[in-house]
Amino acid sequence: MITLDQKQALVQKAILAQQNAYAPYSEYKVGATLLTKSGKTFSGANVENAVYPLTICAERSAVVNAVSAGEQDFEAMAVVTRDGGSPCGGCRQVMAEFGVDMLVLIADDSGHIHHELTVEQLLPHSFNAKNLQSSS
Repeated sequence: MITLDQKQALVQKAILAQQNAYAPYSEYKVGATLLTKSGKTFSGANVENAVYPLTICAERSAVVNAVSAGEQDFEAMAVVTRDGGSPCGGCRQVMAEFGVDMLVLIADDSGHIHHELTVEQLLPHSFNAKNLQSSS
């Protein structure tokens, strides 16, 4: 469990990350900051592309930054949008890859937390490595 101060700090870092978003098409800027179980933080912002499928979401950007630095054990993630929008299904699946018990804080860019959920609550019955194991 993380403290209220940690939650607020995570949201503030996600607000800063949101400022780096590249969203010329949707104008919907998203920032995310991930807290690892070792206490490190990694941020990401959405980066849009004229070829829409090549866009990367802020949540996945933060996960990629953490994994690239050798971190894979995640405690919590703050996601910030202008209206407290929720992570897309693809991001939920990527978060589930690293643990369905991770806390996800969904906040707006004024810092108000709209939801505090686990990945399991965001993506119940997720597909995971267990589904790929042979039954024989």
